[in-house]
Amino acid sequence: MKRIMLAAGLVCLFHTAAAADDTSDLLQSRTQQLYDAIAPGDTAPWQRYADDRASFTDENGTLRTRAQLLAGFAPLPPGLSGTIRVTDWKAVIIDKTAITTYVADEHENYHGQHLHALYRSTDTWVLEGRDWRLVAEQAIALQQDPPAVALPASLLDQYAGRYAAAPGFIYTISRNGDQLMGASGGGKPQALKAELADVLFTPGQPRVRKIFVRDAKGNVTGFLSRREGRDVVWTKLK
Repeated sequence: MKRIMLAAGLVCLFHTAAAADDTSDLLQSRTQQLYDAIAPGDTAPWQRYADDRASFTDENGTLRTRAQLLAGFAPLPPGLSGTIRVTDWKAVIIDKTAITTYVADEHENYHGQHLHALYRSTDTWVLEGRDWRLVAEQAIALQQDPPAVALPASLLDQYAGRYAAAPGFIYTISRNGDQLMGASGGGKPQALKAELADVLFTPGQPRVRKIFVRDAKGNVTGFLSRREGRDVVWTKLK
């Protein structure tokens, strides 16, 4: 009897897992259909799968209803083309609710120039009757390092030194050949790259820029550590 009950339990688990896989595959296919419809401005898949009560938060933090989202649909203008591929797909299905997360990998041709952007999106679907409906979507832009440029040694030397954001809170920039390194307090030094003259960033941390400030004579007096449009002021020590 125990063996029969165990076998029945395993069969039930197998069917549950298979059903979850089928639902995940279905929602991934529908999500790709939604993104395929963006470039041509095709509202049909969004009308078919998005619930009337759905809300959409884009990478800029703008919140839209389904009606507002559809009202903004239009084909890409002349000179623009692109594709968005759904990657890194994951789905968690609990009863009649499915939470999916994925990366929308966008490639755009902008008047002959190639642009590439990545967005992490999290969607919520609910099962109503026999159909899954999209009820919420939230996207964030995944930060990527900007292209780095090479600067002359004479300019790199001007950034080297010790900077303070507060008494005892020191950040040190040093130069080794054509490489700048920065370290906060007794922390491990990290490489610094130049986005352009007087703007540095740490590879892997593109949300933060170090924007250098100069006096009337052109001497570096400090830098602004800028993140999300807000600055921490660092003053160069003598």
